[in-house]
Amino acid sequence: MDVRLLLISVLLGLSRAQLDGNECTKASAQSCGECIQAGEKCGWCTDEGFLKEGEQKSTRCDEIEALIKKGCTKASIEDPRGTVTVNKNQSLTDRTKDGVKLKPDQITQIQPQKLSLDLRSGEAQKFILTFKRAEDYPIDLYYLMDLSYSMKDDLENVKNLGTDLMSEMQKITSDFRIGFGSFVEKTVMPYISTTPAKLLNPCTSDQNCTSPFSYKNVLSLTSDGTQFNNLVSKQQISGNLDSPEGGFDAIMQVAVCANQIGWRNVTRLLVFSTDAGFHFAGDGKLGGIVLPNDGKCHLQDNMYTMSHYYDYPSIAHLVQKLSENNIQTIFAVTKEFQPVYQELKNLIPKSAVGTLSSDSGNVIKLIIDAYNSLSSEIILENSRLPEGVSISYISHCKNGVSGTGENGRKCSNISIGDQVTFEVAVTAKGCPSKGKSETIKIKPLGFTEEVEIVLNFICECECHKEGIPNSPACHFGNGTLECGACRCNEGRIGRVCECSKDEVRTEDLDANCRMDNGTDICSNNGDCVCGTCECQKRDNPEERYSGKFCECDNFSCDRSNNKLCGGHGRCECRKCICDANYTGSACDCSLDTSTCLASNKQICNGRGTCECGVCKCTDSKFQGPTCEICPTCPGVCTEHKDCVQCRAFGTGDKKDTCEKECSYFNLITKKKKEELPQPNDQPYINHCKERDANDCWFFFTYATRNDSTVEVHVAEELGQ
Repeated sequence: MDVRLLLISVLLGLSRAQLDGNECTKASAQSCGECIQAGEKCGWCTDEGFLKEGEQKSTRCDEIEALIKKGCTKASIEDPRGTVTVNKNQSLTDRTKDGVKLKPDQITQIQPQKLSLDLRSGEAQKFILTFKRAEDYPIDLYYLMDLSYSMKDDLENVKNLGTDLMSEMQKITSDFRIGFGSFVEKTVMPYISTTPAKLLNPCTSDQNCTSPFSYKNVLSLTSDGTQFNNLVSKQQISGNLDSPEGGFDAIMQVAVCANQIGWRNVTRLLVFSTDAGFHFAGDGKLGGIVLPNDGKCHLQDNMYTMSHYYDYPSIAHLVQKLSENNIQTIFAVTKEFQPVYQELKNLIPKSAVGTLSSDSGNVIKLIIDAYNSLSSEIILENSRLPEGVSISYISHCKNGVSGTGENGRKCSNISIGDQVTFEVAVTAKGCPSKGKSETIKIKPLGFTEEVEIVLNFICECECHKEGIPNSPACHFGNGTLECGACRCNEGRIGRVCECSKDEVRTEDLDANCRMDNGTDICSNNGDCVCGTCECQKRDNPEERYSGKFCECDNFSCDRSNNKLCGGHGRCECRKCICDANYTGSACDCSLDTSTCLASNKQICNGRGTCECGVCKCTDSKFQGPTCEICPTCPGVCTEHKDCVQCRAFGTGDKKDTCEKECSYFNLITKKKKEELPQPNDQPYINHCKERDANDCWFFFTYATRNDSTVEVHVAEELGQ
């Protein structure tokens, strides 16, 4: 363990919130570099006189405002910030400029091209990438065809593909090249018959077929459509035994043999035409082939020579090589195998699937439609990130459409000349790559252009450069005075490097680690290091021992419903600190009284108390969740009839004792019953109709207000 990490941060005189409350104090940083790596809000006080007696070095590391409150001046706080520098920012271009045709390497579709980022831990550095589809951008298209016997009628239609496709593609670009390759299967059993006769002609005796082969590059990319027609017309169908074909071998060679195929740094399209499924990694074992595909070019005289030696590539391997070489794949397959290749398309970015007619008569329309679909979608991908570095995207596409997460990497329905932008944020955690610069790249899938980004990591403070080695301030030269604190030499520990590692278990030092002169060192929850307790770490990183003597923890508090502090508080030093509106040893008692409100809006109907959100009825006659049920009580109107009658009219059974027994309510008289309060006038109101001694009806209302006062409104006019 690094000796600088041997002392835990025991922050004497600080509140528990300061000890456990933020990432800066939790880091127990022993140097300025460690502090700024803890988080973007952390600063380090370099004032040598900042620490009080007994405080540890880690006290220097805290949030900026907290340091200022502790007495550190802004000028003494190290708080470096990250930056973004654009190193190459060539403007986006059109395909033609002033009537002069541009070369592919003169076209810029993404801006800027090079940046440098200085990354501080936890602080995201953001920049904008702009992409614009160029007009008349060059296209290379390689047609890879299955020449097994079932594709015989398809070959006839493809023989004139060169000039016909060239004519159609001229409407999209003036710089178009086309190539052709074919495949059948691995040339070993059980994929083909290895009898001498079948090796010469794998078809039936009345059919003239060429010998089986794995993959053949018939024509490298060319702008001569007539040459394509001439060479393809000379091709012959071959044959094999099993239904799945060896197309993956062929795709791998087309992707990695850039020189032989003739790929340029332009839009690269691979049309894969077949009426069958495919073999993939592991299937080679049937023929005794167990070596994984090496992903390298093995073309000799335009023939793949290692099909008998290497297994078929895996789908993931193909995805990697197609992406590395910026190749967009169009699967032209018959309707029967459409579902299979649709699933494959979902695994290969920037690929499309088209339904091929039984004789490939619709192949040109299929290619044009697939190209338009692929080129209208922009998907950004980045190279592998160093450990501790993350990246996020926000896309701003056409018609105000924005995306985040995975959708932040892409924009759809992009036409030629359309411009879209992406907000990119790069964040580092800690000090990745041990502070060494790293380079990552971002590129739009299927395009050769890319953005180069150099990542520089801020792992040390500026004051680190001004450190004084073997400073007398560090206990007779046992450390480097750096950023106001001692960075101890090997074998030394302590705030000013005053202790040797060999002395960490002496009796005198251990005495400082016993609470209240007890016998337990660091409460049996830590080790005494240089007279200071270093608390043990738990398997669960969320659980911690803390305190000067490791006497506290944040996981031994009372539980409710199997949750620490009932899920309504935090555990600090084995005691629950409850959230607002909760109390109790396990924070399981709610202070919210809304569940205790009776229909008259009184707490527990004025007949009980609300405890932990539940009514406890204090009047034994009342019961129910809000103390409103009284099985033995008369009705409200009947109960108060005599008092209302004596106070309003001076009659009734209580007229002689009216003043003594009936002064518990406020009486308000009205002329007519229509003037009495209506139901919506108060939260809850009883409307009463009772007979007096003369057998006349009198009318009144009875209501209890929120302040517990009772109001009675009486109509002076009687009814018959």
